[in-house]
Amino acid sequence: MSEVKVKWIKLSATMFEDEKIRLIESMPEADTLLIIWFKMLAQAGKTNASGYIFLNENIPYTEDMLATLFNRPLNTVRMALSTFQKFGMICIDENHYINVTNWGKHQSLDRLEKMKDDTRKRVAAHRERKKQEVLNCNVTCNDVVTDIDKDLDKDLDKDIKKEYSSGKSQDNAQSIPYQEIVDYLNMKTKTNYKHTSKKTQDLIKARWKEGFGLTHFQQVIDIKASQWIDNTEMSGYLRPITLFGTKFESYLNEKPAQRKGTFKGGPTNASNQKDSSFIDKYDFKKR
Repeated sequence: MSEVKVKWIKLSATMFEDEKIRLIESMPEADTLLIIWFKMLAQAGKTNASGYIFLNENIPYTEDMLATLFNRPLNTVRMALSTFQKFGMICIDENHYINVTNWGKHQSLDRLEKMKDDTRKRVAAHRERKKQEVLNCNVTCNDVVTDIDKDLDKDLDKDIKKEYSSGKSQDNAQSIPYQEIVDYLNMKTKTNYKHTSKKTQDLIKARWKEGFGLTHFQQVIDIKASQWIDNTEMSGYLRPITLFGTKFESYLNEKPAQRKGTFKGGPTNASNQKDSSFIDKYDFKKR
């Protein structure tokens, strides 16, 4: 889940001409199913994790949770999820995480991220030039510099919207070392995750766009492996969806575990105790 908040999502003007939507409209409780679909799209935008919908990286939404969130009967939510999955509108993986199919494509996330990045760089360069011009004056101009910053910040969103509408941006061709990152995780945790997994690549790409690099991924893997690998309760969370999710920066700033004593099959430390209490609270074994 990205730290950037999403305030809107894209909906196609021709969506009601889509065959899947038309089929849903012919079903019992069609209006309710469509409302649930729109709520799921909004939730995916709110979660902002490449189309995934979850409470957090460790807790996927259950049918009961969604029924509560969407304020709809449980049986109707079950029918909606079954229908959306059958029509290929969502995917539900083996860990019960829900993903809206082709979310990035329909929301043009790659183009938007590149436009934001390009515009920020251009605005930053322009801001620096203006500051230098003002600082070269032989007058007190702190207020002028502040006004320039405010004006340029306001222009940032305007430039993004303008470029996005004109379609002038191109895809970011920056190479991301998916295989090297996942191979390092497998080596440190004795696992066999595939670097070609779309879910894993989406998570790595999201963190990469936030400015993190290969060494940051390796540091997070090292830190969490030191804390969890010998803990029978937590070792199962040494996986991409947990390590590379929205808590990535928080994990990066943690300290490696000090291996002292034992705790349910692993070393005792504050992080393990906190994680164990979290697991006991939500009773993951029954999920």
